[in-house]
Amino acid sequence: MTSSTGHEAQRAEPHQITGLAQRLNWLRAGVLGANDGIVSTAAVVVGVASATNQFTPVLLAGAAAVVGGAISMALGEYVSVSSQRDSENALIEKEREELREDPEGEFEELVGLYENQGLSRNTAEQVAKEMTERGALKAHLSLELNISEDDVVNPWQAALASALSFFVGAILPMLTILFLPTTLNIPVTFAATIVALGVTGSIAAWIGGANRLRAILRTCIGGVIALAATFVVGMLFGTTVL
Repeated sequence: MTSSTGHEAQRAEPHQITGLAQRLNWLRAGVLGANDGIVSTAAVVVGVASATNQFTPVLLAGAAAVVGGAISMALGEYVSVSSQRDSENALIEKEREELREDPEGEFEELVGLYENQGLSRNTAEQVAKEMTERGALKAHLSLELNISEDDVVNPWQAALASALSFFVGAILPMLTILFLPTTLNIPVTFAATIVALGVTGSIAAWIGGANRLRAILRTCIGGVIALAATFVVGMLFGTTVL
């Protein structure tokens, strides 16, 4: 009994992993959006704060970065996902038309696809017959194109998730740069940004099953470069103005 249960658990595991990956797709997009919000907003406010110690210019620049960045992320995600949705819908309609015009040819194509996966001719025909009876379109879309008619991406959800995650990521550098003393706001913003990027890098690596240390280093190094570059630019302009 124990051995049988263990084997059943091992067989079920791939399905559980696949389902988990599908459920975490939104989280992956959210982490990437938050990462962009952290880096871009921190870079802007650090650059302006290094040029002036006045509150209003930093506030205005940060607010503009947050609003503009969130809208830009939402528009970019909407356009990208809309293109993907249109492509998927076109492929679905094309497959539906082919099934309507040449069902026998499509059945043979399905058999050939199963044969390419290693099934014998007789087994491939039987599987293709059963899958066609359950839903020919679904079988062809899954095997040929790896898409589902019921799972076409939603551009509005993607746009909203990107904008919201960007805004959430931007909150941290805004708070540290605006509400700490001018002697501390830039170094604390630097530190807080790097820590936050480390967290988002770790989460992204965990979701994708990648090496966490490599992902953290890659994300943090990119953030350091962005912050250092805008800090130097702000110092140069601030010195020039003075």
